[in-house]
Amino acid sequence: MKVAPVRPSSSRRDTPAGGTRRLVVLSLALGLLLALAALASFGLGARPISLTTLLDYLAGGSVAEADAAVLTQRSVRTLTAGVVGAALGLAGAGLQGITRNPLGDPGILGINAGAACAVVAGITFFSANSTAAFALWAFAGAVASAVAVYAFASLGAGGATPIKLALMGAALTAGLGAVTSALILTNQNTLDNLRRWQIGTVAGADLSDMAVAAPLLAVGALIVLTGAKTINSFALGDDMAASLGENVAVRRLVITGGVTLLVGTALALAGPIAFLGIMAPHAMRALAGADYRTLLPLSVLFGAALLILADTAGRVIAPPQEIQVGVMMVALGVPVFIYLVRRGKAVNL
Repeated sequence: MKVAPVRPSSSRRDTPAGGTRRLVVLSLALGLLLALAALASFGLGARPISLTTLLDYLAGGSVAEADAAVLTQRSVRTLTAGVVGAALGLAGAGLQGITRNPLGDPGILGINAGAACAVVAGITFFSANSTAAFALWAFAGAVASAVAVYAFASLGAGGATPIKLALMGAALTAGLGAVTSALILTNQNTLDNLRRWQIGTVAGADLSDMAVAAPLLAVGALIVLTGAKTINSFALGDDMAASLGENVAVRRLVITGGVTLLVGTALALAGPIAFLGIMAPHAMRALAGADYRTLLPLSVLFGAALLILADTAGRVIAPPQEIQVGVMMVALGVPVFIYLVRRGKAVNL
């Protein structure tokens, strides 16, 4: 499968002035979508909350004790879904840029597989059984797998080229998947403890976890967002990027590190959530073009709104039961992925 690079648009709308105006308009629209998604998340669920009660709660007024408890829990859940969605949307856009693969997803570097394998190992050998322990192991596994992929891809002539990164990521994913399956099959306790985390969920989110994650997410976001110009250069090819003054190997390593921080921390908070890293950047690319100075911040906003909406939908489809957000994203993402492949613009078979 030959992957066509994502190139910055050369249309008039991507001039600095036009691009700024377009970014402002789309940012305002996405900001409104995010606010509406948050309101829906507060109000909808097994126990519906009226708009009047919600406004009283947000204004610090007096509400029934049961409603206050529900809204407090939903506020943390909504915040977690928004932060995780924003991180995965930004990470997906960054990965698509540095690998020049429009079907790129955080899993392309084996990050999801590394996190899952580390959590399984923690459960099996160190009796990890809490959310905090899962978070620690997930983050460590995500970082280790990303470092391993980059190190192996850097061997040989040409360094860590996009195709070598993708191949090493696929190889590591297959190998770690086999190890994970072997550990699960030999330990029933591991399977029982892993089941809830592996499906991807923001239920039971805790502010203490968010406090730990926030600095890591901020650093990762800063690295990726400030690398927008460099990612635009990568879209022209490594040789062209080097001719424009970019230190290709170092800059790709730095931005990959930022992406790993985002994905690893998001995995630690909510478990593996597939397809959002593909869907958010592609939706924004269709609206705003392929200039990463615009695409990256818009993917942050849309990713946050999308995950909040997916989590809310999972709560209202079959109450009082919930469909976890990881399942909802798969249900949304598979048709989108098939469409992108069949469209013929992203890949040439």
